[in-house]
Amino acid sequence: MKNKATDMRSLGWGLKSSLGAVILLVSGCATHLDHDRVVHSGKKSSLHGQRPLAAYNRPYRVNGYTYYPLKSARGYRERGIASWYGWESGDRTAMGTRFNPRALTAAHRTLPLPSRVKVTNLKNKRSIIVTVNDRGPFVRGRLIDLSYGAAKALRINGLAPVVVEAIN
Repeated sequence: MKNKATDMRSLGWGLKSSLGAVILLVSGCATHLDHDRVVHSGKKSSLHGQRPLAAYNRPYRVNGYTYYPLKSARGYRERGIASWYGWESGDRTAMGTRFNPRALTAAHRTLPLPSRVKVTNLKNKRSIIVTVNDRGPFVRGRLIDLSYGAAKALRINGLAPVVVEAIN
């Protein structure tokens, strides 16, 4: 009888210590946000009652900044500087698809992936519709990174002022 009681107490202690270890591990995984370096999308989102977000639409950290992707691109319109990237052929986008430099695609820090947006070059008024399937640009002062094909269609060579508008 005494052995059973001792075994039960040992089992209880073992479960409690295992649970304690799990709690310590999980709490150690929590990240501290540097509130001076948090980039908000401007819209609050609630995940209650929704499917979990795809990994590429969850908050992420790059170079010490935390980015919070928008829940929806609806009504998005912003003016800024576009740059282009294009010879990383064979690399994967944030969505996991293979990057094609000649496709009409783009990278944006907070638009949900994938999104379709109209990009207008303000220097020459040319517009195209691109699919945002990657994250970036992570250079201060840049709004969107266009693939080589998108930049060529807009006649952008280097940097250009653009307007980016979500397509519903």
